[in-house]
Amino acid sequence: MGGAERRYVAEAFDENWLSTIGPNLNALEAEFGRLTGLPGVALGSGTAAIHLGLRLLGVGPGDEVVTPTLTFAASTNPIRYEHATPVFMDSDRATWNLDPELLARFLADRARVNRLPKAVMVVHLFGQSADLEPILAECRRYELPLLEDAAEALGARYRDRMPGTLGDIGVFSFNGNKMITGTTGGLLVSPRQDWVDSARKWSTQARDADPLGVNNYVHTELGYNYRMSNVVAGIVRGQLEVLEERVLARRAVFDRYRRALADVPGFEPQPEAMFGHPGSRHTRWLSCFLVDEAKFGMSAVDLIRRLDAANVESRPVWRPMHTQPIYRDYECVGGAVSEDLNRRGICLPSSSSLSEDDQRFVIDAIRRLAGVA
Repeated sequence: MGGAERRYVAEAFDENWLSTIGPNLNALEAEFGRLTGLPGVALGSGTAAIHLGLRLLGVGPGDEVVTPTLTFAASTNPIRYEHATPVFMDSDRATWNLDPELLARFLADRARVNRLPKAVMVVHLFGQSADLEPILAECRRYELPLLEDAAEALGARYRDRMPGTLGDIGVFSFNGNKMITGTTGGLLVSPRQDWVDSARKWSTQARDADPLGVNNYVHTELGYNYRMSNVVAGIVRGQLEVLEERVLARRAVFDRYRRALADVPGFEPQPEAMFGHPGSRHTRWLSCFLVDEAKFGMSAVDLIRRLDAANVESRPVWRPMHTQPIYRDYECVGGAVSEDLNRRGICLPSSSSLSEDDQRFVIDAIRRLAGVA
């Protein structure tokens, strides 16, 4: 915690603003708006924000949404909430995010047969932006809306701009493991104030004004219990004040891994894509590496198991959605890159509060398992 969280939460209790209205919510939306330059609405989770974002884009039964296959299920599931169909797309190796060249070829092929999707979703994974300019160009070429899932990339930069703010809708998460946290929570932003207003209405069960003026509950649209609480907003406000400190701490954790493991054969860090611009930045939300089994001496899976036995928690890079039992029957464009990243990828302990002593324990365990003195 950064210090201010307790004060903001105490104010919520002292003033009895505990539910889904209150000063912390108003302040958080204003403060986040200054950060992004866009209006937004605070919600109960990033998943809720994706769901409302898809609904704002008019996604419905039978529609197709292009989405990365290399991602967490929470990015994909809201497509199915609206009874639409995901079309999975492979990653590029430069960013590990959605491949713009694959997207261009896919949309050109679909345009020739008059079968364009309803929307495109991009996910900025592990703290690194996707290559947004060519993705946006293809979306504009075919007049398709772009939803950016920036849940893992708050604090990142793309050519001196903030991922999550270039598309038609941006989504952020404050889940317990994110760069900053409210223990839960999310936020939807858009350059369209009317969309933000609609999302806010839907997030509180879509109650309409009572034409009789007697406070009847009147509903003409489907709504949800998706609004963030004023208490959670207080935590997020405090965390937002230390966002830059958190990013610098995560980058320092990654840099210590990179320097200490540079001489380990077959242990390669995730690249940081600069996109030809010095104003680009990977937050290193997670410190990710690729294992070359032949050079390292064991597979990434075996390394994860051996680290677990040594009391070090690690995990693979996301398992691609097209290989998940629930989604394996859906179309996937490509897939070999994401499958390779999942097979060879490992995410190491990356908390911004990870002590240097604890990190040295992790480093020593990896070096020992690699047979490097």
